[in-house]
Amino acid sequence: MIQKPKVDKIILGIDPGTVVMGYGIIHVKGKDMRMITYGILQLNKLKTQPDKLKRIFERVDQLIKEYKPDEMAIEAPFFGKNVQSMLKLGRAQGVAIAAALNRDMPIEEYTPKKIKQSITGSGNSSKEQVAHMLMRLLDIKEMPKYLDATDGLAAAVCHHFQGGIGENNKSKSGSWKAFMSDNPKRVKKG
Repeated sequence: MIQKPKVDKIILGIDPGTVVMGYGIIHVKGKDMRMITYGILQLNKLKTQPDKLKRIFERVDQLIKEYKPDEMAIEAPFFGKNVQSMLKLGRAQGVAIAAALNRDMPIEEYTPKKIKQSITGSGNSSKEQVAHMLMRLLDIKEMPKYLDATDGLAAAVCHHFQGGIGENNKSKSGSWKAFMSDNPKRVKKG
């Protein structure tokens, strides 16, 4: 019987935004998962987009320095009707990813639907339903004022539940190319 290696890692989850960015950090050790911290970064008082992006980079970098996570999970932008909002959200996500890459940290993206599905079992859950499930899973005593904080936490928990396989690693799971690469002795050359 093959034994899986014991898990002991810290995961940083980010819910990107240019008005409010949510974050959450969990520690997974064996079968135990506990919350280290979660919160938000409010950006509405900063006047320019470059100032907001700089502050996102600085805060993510600060979280990495302080909590030393092993991996980062981030919510992928969803396709909306407002192109300007999408562009701003994509920039915020990119800056957060750059902060992690600057520290050689592996990152993974998850769609909002995948995150909700991982936490509640339904990809159509509300932010409140996700928050309530996280409160039960992580023994959080009271509902946070800003649900962006639990959205960041949800990204981290989703990353753990998905075994680190999100949008960036889709090709590593479930494709024939990945199967053939992982199982060269089982592939017959004809």
